[in-house]
Amino acid sequence: MEDTVATVAEHPFADLSIADIVARLNEEDEETAASVVSELPVDRAIDVFDRPELTRGGDLLLALPGVRAGRILKGMSADRAAATLRQLDDYDRTKVLAKVDFETAMQLKLLLTYPEGSAGSIMTTEFASVPSTYTAARTLDYIREVQRSRETVYTVLVVDPMTRALVRIVSLRELIAAEPDEPVLNVGAGNEPICVSPEADREEVARLISIHDVLSIPVLNGRHQVLGIVTVDDVIDTIVAESDEDVQKFGGVEGAVEPYLQIGFLQMIRKRGGWLCALFIGEMLTASAMQHFEDELARAVVLTLFIPLIMSSGGNSGSQSTSLLIRALALDQLRLRDWWRVAVRELPTGFVLGAILAVVGMVRILAWQWLGLYDYGQHWALVAVTVGLGLIGVVTFGSLAGSMLPFILKRLGFDPASASAPFVATLVDVTGLVIYFSVALVVLRGTLL
Repeated sequence: MEDTVATVAEHPFADLSIADIVARLNEEDEETAASVVSELPVDRAIDVFDRPELTRGGDLLLALPGVRAGRILKGMSADRAAATLRQLDDYDRTKVLAKVDFETAMQLKLLLTYPEGSAGSIMTTEFASVPSTYTAARTLDYIREVQRSRETVYTVLVVDPMTRALVRIVSLRELIAAEPDEPVLNVGAGNEPICVSPEADREEVARLISIHDVLSIPVLNGRHQVLGIVTVDDVIDTIVAESDEDVQKFGGVEGAVEPYLQIGFLQMIRKRGGWLCALFIGEMLTASAMQHFEDELARAVVLTLFIPLIMSSGGNSGSQSTSLLIRALALDQLRLRDWWRVAVRELPTGFVLGAILAVVGMVRILAWQWLGLYDYGQHWALVAVTVGLGLIGVVTFGSLAGSMLPFILKRLGFDPASASAPFVATLVDVTGLVIYFSVALVVLRGTLL
């Protein structure tokens, strides 16, 4: 038999932890990984597939013999099983679901109907619930009976025996401290349960768990009946995945969930090419701006020395603002209606930061001129003033633009993380040149221009 002690001892991965087995499987090709899984005891194979770090769970299930694949899928937690099935197309998903019993298949199909990224898509249907007629002692007996088949028993959902509507949430600690014959309805503080709808965004679920310091949140339908729960470990997985995606978007790359070495060549081109083309088209406006000031550049070549300085300073200030605002919006520290408060805050901030850089830039020009390291011409003082005022204008605009872009994108229904650093830098590059040369036209008129 495959689950005997002898089999466990003989298996090459027998001494490895589940986490180490998952890491090894991710490094193997699909055929080798499927062979390894087929030799694992079923209980350990289920534990392996229950780990979100397993990157090709769906493909591995397809490669396994039908009976074993069915046993693994049935033994997995419902939320992890649904997440694994989401990796497959409709045809392959149907093939895998055919390997489990009807009840399990219907349960998983229900979870798959919810939009990806919603509370319904990451919830598990394996939760502990008791009718409100139970006592504390009877509830504890129930927990002992079902604890192996539930994802968590640290909280128990108390429901109305007639309507199945959620009445109260009781923690295991409260149950242990209660008198055995005390009605479960009287256990605990009796606060209004914190719950969400299945359509709620997973980031909202993460925010509620963080704010209320709970281990799970029930997901309710319109009749206040419990559909499932979202546990804190599911939220942690979500936060990690969301952070990875946002980091990629911030670098101007379409979000990818696969490890770097498992992303195909064509997929890599598709994920990076679109962004690069969009940014390149945006940078063409920079060339147009420089062409517009071609005569000024020809008469005051010295101005070109500071173009990279001006452009990078504006892009850096914009990226700083964007980073701060994306985080604040993600944590619900700000609402869309707060845009004007942010603008009022960023304008003086950008001005002061620009003034600091202006002083540094002007001192640099002064030092180089006096030390004889470079001759900026007889109007070097006016050049320094031009650079200083240009820096103030560009950094101020960069701070304001970088802070407003996340609001604009969120208002249009896009992910604020799409206001990536390259996108902000491209916008500020174009406007920065216009600001810089406009300042030069005013300051240097009658001298170099």
